[in-house]
Amino acid sequence: MCGIVGYVGSQSALDVVMAGLKRLEYRGYDSAGVAVLADGGLAGAKKAGKLVNLEKALVERPLLAGGTGIGHTRWATHGGPTDGNAHPHLDNAGRVAVVHNGIIENFACLRAELAERGHELVSETDTEVVAHLLAEEFSACADLAEAMRLVCRRLEGAFTLVAVHADEPDVVVGARRNSPLVVGVGEGEAFLASDVAAFIAHTRSAIELGQDQVVELRRDGVTVTGFDGGPGDARSYHVDWDVSAAEKGGYDYFMLKEIAEQPKAVADTLLGRIDPAGSLTLDEVRIPAAALREVEKVVVVACGTAFHAGLIAKYAIEHWTRVPCEVELASEFRYRDPILDARTLVIAISQSGETMDTLMALRHAREQGAKVLAVCNTNGSTIPRESDAVLYTHAGPEVAVASTKAFLTQLVACYLVALYLGQVRGTKWGDEIRAVVRDLADISGAVERVLETMEPVRELARSLADKNTVLFLGRHVGYPVALEGALKLKELAYMHAEGFAAGELKHGPIALIEQDVPVVVVVPSPRGRSVLHDKIVSNIQEIRARGARTIVIAEEGDEAVVPYADHLIRVPATPTLLQPLVATVPLQVFACELATARGNEVDQPRNLAKSVTVE
Repeated sequence: MCGIVGYVGSQSALDVVMAGLKRLEYRGYDSAGVAVLADGGLAGAKKAGKLVNLEKALVERPLLAGGTGIGHTRWATHGGPTDGNAHPHLDNAGRVAVVHNGIIENFACLRAELAERGHELVSETDTEVVAHLLAEEFSACADLAEAMRLVCRRLEGAFTLVAVHADEPDVVVGARRNSPLVVGVGEGEAFLASDVAAFIAHTRSAIELGQDQVVELRRDGVTVTGFDGGPGDARSYHVDWDVSAAEKGGYDYFMLKEIAEQPKAVADTLLGRIDPAGSLTLDEVRIPAAALREVEKVVVVACGTAFHAGLIAKYAIEHWTRVPCEVELASEFRYRDPILDARTLVIAISQSGETMDTLMALRHAREQGAKVLAVCNTNGSTIPRESDAVLYTHAGPEVAVASTKAFLTQLVACYLVALYLGQVRGTKWGDEIRAVVRDLADISGAVERVLETMEPVRELARSLADKNTVLFLGRHVGYPVALEGALKLKELAYMHAEGFAAGELKHGPIALIEQDVPVVVVVPSPRGRSVLHDKIVSNIQEIRARGARTIVIAEEGDEAVVPYADHLIRVPATPTLLQPLVATVPLQVFACELATARGNEVDQPRNLAKSVTVE
């Protein structure tokens, strides 16, 4: 994905856009650029690399001040991260500037058409064709919004486009299809951005744009239309967090701040879930209870960290509802011809609500007649809007690319969904549901206690900075935790890290064990499922006998693991299904500290962006 900002108003557009890009750099940091309308012309700058490179260029060659401008921070798809491929892209006359997020799938044939008509395209990107097409259409209609509508009707793929034209100096036009774009409305000014974080310092009044819509921003108002030119429906809403939530707050990294915010995020996700009658409620449910009672299968679709949340959700859904549950990688889901019908409930998990693979899986499910429930952190995003029900995680903005508080709140949300299904279907009594919700409420304090004891974990991480491999083992809900721990290490430390189900150890993975290789083991509680506990203790003995350096995460009071743990990390005792909420936290801290010790950029790991908005 990429970060996009547009502004029209009385402030310095360059200042507003650059500040917005700084808050959106987590969305892409391969290159950055700006364009400002001033003195009847268009001026811009763009540089490969992080935003700081653009800032330096603007100090060396300042732009003229103007009240209209656009900006972009890029995650490269078409064309490498070079100055020439950086956005904005211009037409040959230098009168149109365009920034873009997404992929235009038919750009090759459009580029060939433009070349035949004498246009000279100088970049490797798909975006540049839009600037040239806009220039052509504007020359005929002298209306940038109409030109955008005409161009969009020719484009195939997923895209957000924002453009300005030197002949309309007080207008910014945007368009969206399958890619995020939100409007901010202020007094005598308006904003466009990929994320409200870009303009939250100026206004908390926002408008969500629908599918296939064009928006025209002027100082005195905002106009929304469809690609066909007809009036467009747009919902206004108030952003319920402020600029301080999008800043580091004294932490060295956003990730550290977001790890520390997890107790509050968990608590906030639980707020208001029990109504005065004592029943569990979700945010928006447009699925009749009768339809939920007829559900014969639940399918969770998600990517990356959200997929691991789905794997844990499976245990809770099947245990509390007795309904079969499958968990699918969203990127594979619709391509294998899954069996779905009106008695299938699909749960789509996405922090941003714009994850393209998950969105396409959702649409495929609805085409097959299935009902869709979204678990999401971003109000007004596409996935919740296109779902039949939604539960928002209320984690606040998550800026670091590697997800932490979004993961924990997704887990809480999935537990709530499982309980809600149990309530509707009559497999859980009201007092049982309220007891689990009370246990969930206690997790906030448990996470806080874990965070207070993390210095030994940081010391351990620093001591392993020169290692090449770390392995992770888990049983039951500890297995997805192991997968998530390995993913965090891959993302941040750029190390070989693998998560395995501990029961599979002797079916191949034990061949990876050699002298002093670190192995993190997530141990289930000795209470209740003691058979699993005993089995994983045997696993620890097996790998330690072969020279592994054992790092054991076990609950307080578990003494059976002590003789076999080279490093013991204690977490508070919790009900079995809820253990991932505390067991994951040390792995987040471990990965963050190890990456720091290796000199890596924690918030912006290489080759990654916060949300994948293209397939």
